[in-house]
Amino acid sequence: MQAPAARGQALVEGLVMAAARMGRASAYGARDVVNAPALKQAIARRSAQRGDAPEVAAWLANHFFRYAVGNLDAPEPALARIASSAQARSLFAPAAVPEWVSARLHQADGDAMWWVVPDGAELLALEAKLVEFLGARHGTALEGKLQRINCRQALALWSAEHAAFEAKSAAGWREHQPEAVATRWEGEAGSVVELLGSNPLLRAEMAFESQVMRHCLGQFSDRRQLSGGYGEHYAAACEQGKMRLFSYRGRNGHAHITISANVVADGRLRLEQIKGKHNRPPVERYRGELLAFLRSVDSDLHTPPDALSMGMVRLPSGWAMVEDARDEADQLFVAHHFPALFRQLPAPSVLAQWIAAARAPGQLQGMALHPVVAHAVRGAA
Repeated sequence: MQAPAARGQALVEGLVMAAARMGRASAYGARDVVNAPALKQAIARRSAQRGDAPEVAAWLANHFFRYAVGNLDAPEPALARIASSAQARSLFAPAAVPEWVSARLHQADGDAMWWVVPDGAELLALEAKLVEFLGARHGTALEGKLQRINCRQALALWSAEHAAFEAKSAAGWREHQPEAVATRWEGEAGSVVELLGSNPLLRAEMAFESQVMRHCLGQFSDRRQLSGGYGEHYAAACEQGKMRLFSYRGRNGHAHITISANVVADGRLRLEQIKGKHNRPPVERYRGELLAFLRSVDSDLHTPPDALSMGMVRLPSGWAMVEDARDEADQLFVAHHFPALFRQLPAPSVLAQWIAAARAPGQLQGMALHPVVAHAVRGAA
């Protein structure tokens, strides 16, 4: 009789192949996104920075781009309907608003026009799931056939596979491998260790991290050889020096937070994912030490969606909780890049209020604003 874990894997592979055999492009929506070229360029740029395989990059440029244009469901400002010339000027700045956009805005019965933020948190979170899913196809029957899977199917299969990880029991408990980690930061309640890509026990330590944290970092399709599946995606990137993996562990050695970061061209880190147990946000009592660790890392200005969900942002001055951003340069950065977090700023400057009002006026409703800004927001409502 097939073991439960094997049956679960077989079921997932069956779902994948069934989706592949469907072979239809499944109705991507039609929506007039005025910055579609910039959106496509951003997807391609991030793919190149990660070093995605050619077939993964091609899938993202095709299926993910079409999904983002026609089917992305996200709150303002990640997805915004362009309702006024002032809003269009703010979105296109510093470039001029294209003439055809201005002309359409003056047509009372013109079709709706939309703006998708190319690096919006919701879009990046979806992209991370899809890159993970696509990378895990290496060595499977679906390798080389990715274009048969559309974006909706890929996201559904990602969810099904992660549910299977939760449901199946571990095939043998993996022990911690002290030689496979090195301490990178010390705090009062715990420390951050790095899983060493150069160590032959890396994959065993990844499997240990996954079984404690109940996520897919070390979920290998071949649990004996520690190869294939989602674990292969992360292990290969780490072994090749493209990614670094960190784990925040308490004084008793228990893992509480897993952090992955891509290594960008200049050697700096671009934080990718920050996961607590079961892929949930890290629990609040560890966030102070997490923030202290992030401040010790030489990272670029990118803020991953996981950090935004906790109110953490990578500001020009460094990592901080958004409610602690008092410097005007930092407040302007939040207003421009993360207007959804604007309400959390302490006493935002008038200039920051103006920027937020132009970017996403709906986020300012009910806030104590400068009278002139408040008048403009009411007019835009």
